[in-house]
Amino acid sequence: MSEQPEILCEIRGAAGVAVLNRPRALNALNLPMVREMAKALDAWENDPQVTRIVVISSSEKAFCAGGDIRWLHDRGKVGAHGDMLAFWGEEYVLNHRIATYPKPYLSLIDGIVMGGGVGLSIHGSHRIAGDRYLFAMPEVGIGFFPDVGATYALPRLPGAFGSYLAVTGERIGPADAQTVGLVTHGVASDRMAELADALTGRSAIDDILSGFTIQRGPGPLDTARPAIAEWFSADTLGEMMARLEAASAKGDAFAARTLQTIATKSPTSVAIAFEQMRRGAALDFTEAMRTEFRIVSRIAHGHDFYEGVRAVVVDKDQAPRWKPASLAELDPAAIEAYFAPLGADELILGA
Repeated sequence: MSEQPEILCEIRGAAGVAVLNRPRALNALNLPMVREMAKALDAWENDPQVTRIVVISSSEKAFCAGGDIRWLHDRGKVGAHGDMLAFWGEEYVLNHRIATYPKPYLSLIDGIVMGGGVGLSIHGSHRIAGDRYLFAMPEVGIGFFPDVGATYALPRLPGAFGSYLAVTGERIGPADAQTVGLVTHGVASDRMAELADALTGRSAIDDILSGFTIQRGPGPLDTARPAIAEWFSADTLGEMMARLEAASAKGDAFAARTLQTIATKSPTSVAIAFEQMRRGAALDFTEAMRTEFRIVSRIAHGHDFYEGVRAVVVDKDQAPRWKPASLAELDPAAIEAYFAPLGADELILGA
């Protein structure tokens, strides 16, 4: 047991403060952390002293680098799929809770925010990025898919930018994130602790933030956004790849790099992610989360997730052997099956 709790939930002034406190694991999210956060949100919802929720990290490197995929991998390898689905189910219920929470929910994100960390922050009312902010939904690189509500959030970014992030798993910094709406405010890293303290007071949130907010201007991907919109707005995965290949053939270096990136990812995961983005734009949040639980329930019994985690986390040979090995070998019916209803096993969410 660690000396410190992995998440600290306490009332400070007017704020219910959750401190992600697993720094050695870059605050990788596990089931006890999910449960403690859910318990705190329940307690704070009807507490008149608490007028806002503030989520921060004890690590300078990460807000939260994702779920504890090594634990999930290990449970699945011994056939304990129920343990995996218990984690994902409760995590998705927490994501839904955050998205529907009746009080302002502020995440102070300074460092890596990926996977499960995105789920803890993106659905809240205020997403405040420090200078070290680094966002990615890199799941296609480990045979997984962008979950934790990405089915809802990413398709709603402008110019098919969410599809780009989902299918490639690429990382972006605070300027690009603010431009496309992944974050609502920018604050200098050296003022984040001061901001966290100020938010425990009873002044209006917008008044507090106005004294800290900075504008970062265009990000590195700003000039690529028209191309991203053209390529990733395709109606089918085949058409998207054709557009990228045509641009690459004409000498577009960004298109060529993007193709190279996609080629390293799980073909099944790429196809699932593309389909998520296509469907997600028309789903409400509840149905998006149910859709993700359908997908993860099948992935837990598949091949690529275990192979991806093996290659990246366990053996670290960075040489996953995907099945099937290429987009051309994918069976469309097999991808469709990931999205099929689960009947009695559907995820149960509140109103």
